[in-house]
Amino acid sequence: MTTHHPMFDSALLDRPDLQRALAEHDFAATFALIRKYGGLSQNRIAAACQLTPGKVSTIIKGTHQVTSYDVIARIADGLRIPGHMLGLAQRTWEPRNAQPPPTMAAQPATDGWSPAATREFAARQTRNDLLMDRRTATRSLVGIAMGASLLDDVEEWLTPSPKGDGRRIGRLGVREVEQLEETARVMRQWDRRHGGGLRRRAVLGQLAEVADAAAEHQAESISRRLYRVMADLAGTAASMAWDNGQQRDAQTYYRLALRSAHAGDDRALGANLLAGMARQMLHDHDRPQDALELVRMAQHGARGVATPRVTAMLYSREAWCYASAGRVGAFRRAIDQTSEALAEAGPTAEEPYWIRYFGPSEVAGVAGNRLLGLARREPARFAEEASTAIRTAVELRGPEGVKSRALDLAGLAECSWLLGDTRIALERTCQAADAAEETQASQVRAKLMRLYPYTARYSTPEAREARDRLRALPSD
Repeated sequence: MTTHHPMFDSALLDRPDLQRALAEHDFAATFALIRKYGGLSQNRIAAACQLTPGKVSTIIKGTHQVTSYDVIARIADGLRIPGHMLGLAQRTWEPRNAQPPPTMAAQPATDGWSPAATREFAARQTRNDLLMDRRTATRSLVGIAMGASLLDDVEEWLTPSPKGDGRRIGRLGVREVEQLEETARVMRQWDRRHGGGLRRRAVLGQLAEVADAAAEHQAESISRRLYRVMADLAGTAASMAWDNGQQRDAQTYYRLALRSAHAGDDRALGANLLAGMARQMLHDHDRPQDALELVRMAQHGARGVATPRVTAMLYSREAWCYASAGRVGAFRRAIDQTSEALAEAGPTAEEPYWIRYFGPSEVAGVAGNRLLGLARREPARFAEEASTAIRTAVELRGPEGVKSRALDLAGLAECSWLLGDTRIALERTCQAADAAEETQASQVRAKLMRLYPYTARYSTPEAREARDRLRALPSD
């Protein structure tokens, strides 16, 4: 091994027992071996991986299993374990000329973009996902498609959607399709309020049913609407998987959703799904250029059909790309374009229901949390501005945005830590922990655990209370 390991001798990574433990995501064995042969204490492992010492203890004892992609990535980065040893993409700190052993690549979701191939993809994927033991799924985690592999696959979305096959007589009528559409709306609201969790299996079951209906003879207008329902459900499944840290599943369902939107000839919905894929590239993989390519593809494909809110949302995702790349001027211009596009929006009833949530609170939240990312590197320059924007987002959030509000409160607490206001930071950390109890999204818990190292600097009763609140959050 040539990778530099500041915490332990890199020769330890040549041990077959450690390599096997890493490949199987057996972190009880991994941590035990690193403690025994690498000389790292439990506390040092916890600090490096942004975990609590108590959580490391439960992992070593085997009473807690790590399944979240975010936690696995933190372990890789904190302990400087090359990505390929954990089935992850090459880490940003690894030498770019490194040649890791080949790993199983994420395969294209399906051959071709025909409606028939899309139906088969949906049936196969939902059947496998509903039947697969999640522990088995975790051990098959091998990363997701990125770069040219991803972009070449989704670029087919830009081609015209297929024409109807002439079928005119179908089993389903307008009323039945309207009921399916309403069910998809309800399930999307589940995700916005609470995140994934057990509800995801209900979404997958409904998606499988709709795919079966789309395979039957239907009138062309009904068939188009069925594919749009498939796209909506698959997008919700993707978002729920992302919330739960299941990155490979999330990308798979985003790709299925994009194909379904293509079959349903819904360009605006397809653009929204590409924006979701861009978020995944930004939030979990730090790939701003890949994300920007996806956003630009969405903007190009939705030209002429995107409503003002859809246009604003795409500008906001573009702003995120620029902030992640450190392009502050471009970030500010894109945020301005977001606000300008949103100002042209009429009543929400004139927009697709899946974009009606996007309003001033979202603009403030995007701006504030991207400024928070910049503030982690330059607190004096960006932390106060980030705090102001996130505070505005919190004030504007409606009751349905439970997950977003929890994320905002966690960001607001971190701003206070960066600004050195310990009393307010501790209060806001506890407020964020309260909000996190209302959602099942692991992304919320992961963001909250970023606050733990700040609280560990203090031994006051308030700091101990904040640490206890963070430890008490449900684990992945």
